[in-house]
Amino acid sequence: MTILSIDAGTTGVTALVVSESGEILARGYCEFEQHFPKPGWVEHEPEEIWQATLKACGKALAQGHGAPSCIGITNQRETAVVWNRKTLKSPTRAIVWQDRRTSDMNSELQKLNRGDWIRKRTGLNIDPYFTSSKFLWWKRNLPKVWEKVVSGELALGTVDSYLAARISNGELHITDASNASRTQLMALETCEWDPKLLEVFGVPLEALPKIVSSWGQLGFSEPSAFLGLRLPITGIAGDQQAALFGQTGFQKGDSKATYGTGAFILSNTGSEIFHSTHGLISTVAWLSSKGEKTYALEGSVFVAGAAVQWLRDGLKIIADAAGVEELAKSVSGSQGIYFVPALTGLGAPFWNADIRGSLMGITRGTTDANIAYATLEAIAFQINSVVTAMALDSGHPIQSLWVDGGAAANDLLLQIQADVLKSEVVRAEKLESTGLGAALMAGLGMGIWKSLRELKNLNPPKTKFKPKTDRQQDFENWERAVLATSSFSQN
Repeated sequence: MTILSIDAGTTGVTALVVSESGEILARGYCEFEQHFPKPGWVEHEPEEIWQATLKACGKALAQGHGAPSCIGITNQRETAVVWNRKTLKSPTRAIVWQDRRTSDMNSELQKLNRGDWIRKRTGLNIDPYFTSSKFLWWKRNLPKVWEKVVSGELALGTVDSYLAARISNGELHITDASNASRTQLMALETCEWDPKLLEVFGVPLEALPKIVSSWGQLGFSEPSAFLGLRLPITGIAGDQQAALFGQTGFQKGDSKATYGTGAFILSNTGSEIFHSTHGLISTVAWLSSKGEKTYALEGSVFVAGAAVQWLRDGLKIIADAAGVEELAKSVSGSQGIYFVPALTGLGAPFWNADIRGSLMGITRGTTDANIAYATLEAIAFQINSVVTAMALDSGHPIQSLWVDGGAAANDLLLQIQADVLKSEVVRAEKLESTGLGAALMAGLGMGIWKSLRELKNLNPPKTKFKPKTDRQQDFENWERAVLATSSFSQN
């Protein structure tokens, strides 16, 4: 039996065909366009996501491993999507998780957040990152669209619920608890939509999807809509929770970092909800088919791989993302260059929506290679800030950080990461832990595997990086660069 895993990321869709032994047998990928209509705005055309999904799945399935037994879905989180329940067409573009247009709502929403009750109930602080304020923006700025949301003609959701609707030809309007926990509309303790939160953000309950478990019998694909296939959908999770699952981080304290467009660090907190006092968020990691809740502490770094893409597309100093390592290795270091990659604000643990990026310490001797090296350092330094906050919140330092994602193939980045963390960094055998995690969940939901214990050895460690160089002073200098940039951006 094989599993079709759909990983709908921020810049493209990856489809994997995964075997019963956890091997990736086939892969398909299709990019879709990023839209930036105004500074700080990031949008996707939902139809383009759907067409990329069909193309990626078609490519993977065409590689000849037979019809899969089930479907797993994982997705970019916090992105708001609205679509017609009958035609499945969207009246407006999706507002992407990176979008900062609702930052001017922060002070207004904070006034309604007396006693910090919103964060206590959802695990999430007030920030444009989350889906709730995006829905509120539509309500205030697209009244004709919102009238149809209220009347029931249009449905609201995130990318997972949109894909489930498209795959089922409109039969399903569901989201799993891990995705729902990122909307800021769900109570963490109950895993149900919260009436008071819906009132604050002006969202009608009837427009939202049903919250379901992360694996189980969730629905079926419709052959006329999805490549002629009728398959059970048996797994759904947000991409970072799926990556933790794909890294088999099932035990309390297990921690991982995914280097994608952003970087996301999750630490399993078991059945306990940790309310961070150091700039992190609490989230549902997954909800089992038996209703067992697993939570995590998370730090979301908004710009990681996106900084490398900027070197490629903006500065044009590398031809492709993989070229950053070769360029950076051509010098011994950044030579006093510090990059604050706040290209869409700074996420955890800083939470500054208004800050913009900076490059400090430039001299006439600065080269493109120094800037490339400083970019890799900046990614590692941001993750170190999050890991430090996690240790303060949990009272236990992270002894080993498992890593995945595209940039985890970069040896220099991972060595810098181990140096600044002062702890071991472990690269998994399969870097596509997100898609693998969705497949493992779907396999559990289908009964291919009976327990988490059976999954534990399906993604073993491949390479371990141990600290070699003391980078503490460089990290402290970078923190000063963040403070200086923040001071400039707020004036």
